[in-house]
Amino acid sequence: MKKLAFVTDSGSGFSTEYWSREGIYSVPLQLDIDGTTAGDYETVQPSDIVENLKKQIPMKTSLPSLGAIEDLFEDLKARGYDGVFCVPICRGLSGTLNAMELAARNQDLEFTGFDTGSTAVLQAYCIRKAKKLYEEGKDIPDILAFLDKVCEKADTILLVDDLQHMKRGGRLTAAAALLGGLLKIKPVLHVNCQTDGKVDVLGKVRTVSKAQGFVIDRLKSLGAGPGWDITIAHVGVPEPAEAYAQRIREAIPGITTRIIDLVSAVAVHTGLGCLAVQAFDPQGQPIEYDLTQA
Repeated sequence: MKKLAFVTDSGSGFSTEYWSREGIYSVPLQLDIDGTTAGDYETVQPSDIVENLKKQIPMKTSLPSLGAIEDLFEDLKARGYDGVFCVPICRGLSGTLNAMELAARNQDLEFTGFDTGSTAVLQAYCIRKAKKLYEEGKDIPDILAFLDKVCEKADTILLVDDLQHMKRGGRLTAAAALLGGLLKIKPVLHVNCQTDGKVDVLGKVRTVSKAQGFVIDRLKSLGAGPGWDITIAHVGVPEPAEAYAQRIREAIPGITTRIIDLVSAVAVHTGLGCLAVQAFDPQGQPIEYDLTQA
C-alpha cells in the first residue's frame, strides 16, 4: 500500500493544528483584512469576521499561500510519502485544488483531488472519510466512488440578507443583485456539484418565511430524512439560526441538526445575517464535527 498524505484546508472549518491531531494535513486560506493578510482559523476566527462586517472593514479571501502549499508538499516528499489525496474548498470558490495539484506535480507526488462542490461540514467529512477508507484497505477508485455518492445529492443553500454585499464581493451576478434590490425578491442561492461549486440562484421568493419554506421543500425533494446530516450555519445571527433549525426539524421528522458559524471563506462574501443549510446523506456513516476541539 502506498504511503498517502491526506490534505485539506481551512474551508473545512478547522485549523491546521486541529487536523494534525487526526493525522491530516491542512493549510489555511488567506484573508485580506483592510490590507493585512491573515490565516483563516489561525489568527482570525469567525467571531472576528462578524465584528469586521459590523464595522464594515473591507475583507477579501484568497487561496492559501502558494509558498505554504509548496513547503508542505516538499516536506511530505522528504518524509517518504508517495502521493497526496486532497479535499480542499471547492474549485468554484477557490483555486486551492489546482494549486495543490501543481505543487504535487512539482514534488513528483501522485495526486488525487476530490471536489465536493462545496465546503464546511461536507468537506471535513469527505477528507476524514477518505483517510479512514484508505486505512481500511479501500483503493482510490472505490474511495472516489463513495465520495461521489455522498456529494451527488448534497446541497448548500444560502439565504443572504444583503445581496449588494455579495455583488461587491464578486459572488453574485449583477442581474441577480439588481433583481433582489428592485423587486424586493429574495433569491434562494445554492452551491453544489451540479453548480460546479459556484453560487447559483435556486429560486426566488418575497419573504424570509417563504424562503425558509422553499428550502425545506428543497431538502424534502433531495430525500432528506433520518440519517441525513443537516447543518445550519449563520453569520452573526445565532437566534434566527436556532429558530430556522427548529422549523426544519418540525418539517422533517426524525432528523437532527447542528448550528455553526458559517466558514469564513463564505461569510466574508455573504455578509451579516446570512443563514445557510448544508445537507447530505453520509451513507450511514457517523459524522464527527466537534467545534469545541477546533
